[in-house]
Amino acid sequence: MQSARSAHPFVAAPDRTLLRLAVPVLFSLVAEPLTGLADTAFVARLPGSEPVAALGIGTVAFSSIFWAFAFLGIGAQTEVAQALGRGDRGHASKVASLAAFIAACIGLFLALVSMPFLDDFAILLGATGEVAGHSREYMFYRLLGAPAVLVCLTCFGALRGVQDMRTPLLVAVGINALNVLLDWLLVFGVGPVPSLGVAGAAIASTISQYVGAIWVLAAVSTRLGLTRRVRGAGAAKLVRIGGDLFVRTGVLLVFLALCTRVANKAGADEGAAYQAIRQTFIFTAMFLDAFAITGQTLVGYFLGAGKLSQARRVAGRVCLWSLCTGVVLGCAMLAATSGVAWLLVPPSAMAVFGPAWVVVALMQPVGALSFATDGIHWGAGDFRYLRNAMVASSVLCGALIWALELVQPAQVLVVIWWITMLWAALRAGFGLVRIWPGAGRAPLRRGAGY
Repeated sequence: MQSARSAHPFVAAPDRTLLRLAVPVLFSLVAEPLTGLADTAFVARLPGSEPVAALGIGTVAFSSIFWAFAFLGIGAQTEVAQALGRGDRGHASKVASLAAFIAACIGLFLALVSMPFLDDFAILLGATGEVAGHSREYMFYRLLGAPAVLVCLTCFGALRGVQDMRTPLLVAVGINALNVLLDWLLVFGVGPVPSLGVAGAAIASTISQYVGAIWVLAAVSTRLGLTRRVRGAGAAKLVRIGGDLFVRTGVLLVFLALCTRVANKAGADEGAAYQAIRQTFIFTAMFLDAFAITGQTLVGYFLGAGKLSQARRVAGRVCLWSLCTGVVLGCAMLAATSGVAWLLVPPSAMAVFGPAWVVVALMQPVGALSFATDGIHWGAGDFRYLRNAMVASSVLCGALIWALELVQPAQVLVVIWWITMLWAALRAGFGLVRIWPGAGRAPLRRGAGY
């Protein structure tokens, strides 16, 4: 890692450097949601639509709980990147150590507190009967892995802050390879191993996450060093960042939960089709986030080094590459419609899947810009602005989703995803005007003091 006074490779070769860093991030992010896709692919082979619908509810509730605490990884990445831009490796080590410890404690607390409310989560998301029972089982076993999930997210952020994009890729691939093997053993049962169905998919994911947590902690210790002396790590700043991101993620998750609720209320077929599309939506979101996460690291590094002009160059390149990637990805989704339907959608849900899938494909370029600007502003530490932008977008579009329960349109999934496209477009618009021309007290505005 270069000191803040050294010439960073991005200065001379911006596109090459961005791609060199983004490609490993891309593959690691694609690997992470493969846990959900693998679970869906195996569970879709069980009889009926109920297991897949239950899996959808379980993954939404599980993701809602853990995404709310993703601020640990985001905050650690920004703080580590800016500290290394200043040449302060000691502070970077303290931040990574404190964030990992907090992540493990929060994960344990979440598992203990959430267990009594699993039936309530299932009902809140529209589950009834057999679907509710399966979803409760899935959430129970996934929550046992809560500490491991949050430690992995936090350590991935710390490693990306030090511009080590390769290690998170290796860990993510390892986690998912183990998960696929365990899914095969536990969902259907092999030899003396009993068939556990939806619960088996959750157990497979939990075991894989603990293996990954041990691996990534060892990697952070090697790259940055882990220490118990965290005085001066900026705990108060992490708490402030956490507060802004907690609110931001909370309203995001409420919006997504409302979408899931409306889809499941429409029927088991709609719930199963929505789960298949949602898992792919998460998959493509992670894919598109590759340039955003790389941009976060580079913007943080250059702002830490006091080089505003280079940070703005990063912002421009990240938006351009993200937009182009979104266009390509949307075209690929349209071409793969029949294959995705065969792999993830029960036969009875095929009719409601196709039209909604087209809308999700069309929204990829818009989503790409929303993710890109998120990453840029994370790197700049502009967390409060992102919070406010997410609240405004989610309140408006969430109200539209809520109204669908009253209107009950014939193609409810299509309408849900058109509203989701509007949600992404509002977020992208807020993000772009914060950079160009630099609305309000924007850290990346020309003359901002760097």
